[in-house]
Amino acid sequence: MINSTEFANRLKKVMDYYQLSPSTFADKIQVQRSSISHLLSGRNKPSLDFVLKVIKEFEEIELYWLLNGKGEFPIKGTTPIKTKIQVSEKSLDEPMKILAPQQTKKTIEKIVMFYTDGTFKEFINQKK
Repeated sequence: MINSTEFANRLKKVMDYYQLSPSTFADKIQVQRSSISHLLSGRNKPSLDFVLKVIKEFEEIELYWLLNGKGEFPIKGTTPIKTKIQVSEKSLDEPMKILAPQQTKKTIEKIVMFYTDGTFKEFINQKK
């Protein structure tokens, strides 16, 4: 029998390891966001479909560890896949201009970057 509280703690550990918010985690494994909320609160127990989606998406998770807490996480010799975006701070201070096919000058007005934890950063071109 799965202990809902302990399962929720293991699920939180997985989200922390991958630096995912509950909503991003739900989107990644393609379940409703409310499902994650109900599991984390201990209201619901995980379905077989939910567990299979988690272990399919995240290869570093052992099934037995996820269900019973026995085994290890992450599996030794694996590392999480992270996407890194490099942004040059200098380039953000300079005017940002793009030439369209017919030599029409266009200027970037605003750039918004969304992060996996639900936050965002906005860059506004002050030199129009």
